[in-house]
Amino acid sequence: MKKYIAEMIGTMVLVLMGCGAAVFAGAAQPFPNVGTLGVAFAFGLAVVSMAYAIGGISGCHINPAITLGLLVAKKINGKDAGMYMIFQVIGAIIGSAILYVLAKDSGSTTTLTGANDYTEVLPAFVAETVFTFIFLLVVLGSTSKKAPAGFAGLAIGLALVLIHIVCIPITGTSVNPARSIGPALFQGGTALAHLWLFIVAPFLGAVIAAFVWNAITTESEK
Repeated sequence: MKKYIAEMIGTMVLVLMGCGAAVFAGAAQPFPNVGTLGVAFAFGLAVVSMAYAIGGISGCHINPAITLGLLVAKKINGKDAGMYMIFQVIGAIIGSAILYVLAKDSGSTTTLTGANDYTEVLPAFVAETVFTFIFLLVVLGSTSKKAPAGFAGLAIGLALVLIHIVCIPITGTSVNPARSIGPALFQGGTALAHLWLFIVAPFLGAVIAAFVWNAITTESEK
């Protein structure tokens, strides 16, 4: 149970900090504008900080797509994978609830929760699938046996920064179903109607990455 709670807390922090940057400082007035780069670093730094905070307890997945990818790659068992995903979604909902309370009377002129959305289905689906694929390869590679010890959290966080820089204009960047579910529940509207894409595409990208990783590595390298 300790590792499940750690996943819940880590996902809560990711949503609160990453989506919070988008709500309060992404582009809205009267708040300071940090822009796309600032929001990208907020998500990446949240992952880095949580990797070193709870990584030793749960591995710091804080993302159902990562958990699914590691399940397919046989790095986690089915029971733990299912419980991780449940607690990640709970954490995302808690983080979104806190953010909604903070933002609803703040004067923010954009989304109150940092929910993901898109205008065209195909570019959004391709982006979320491909970028999740890349993200999972970084996760699998940086946590493999031959990777430099102690740097996985930094590599994964910086990869997420890079992905956000490119993907924010397309979908707001999910690559994480829990990160999309929590905000969409509070945002409603098209964010909720389009939520399916931010579940299906990241899961698809994660599964592809796991199969590719298994194909290009040996047991001694995994």
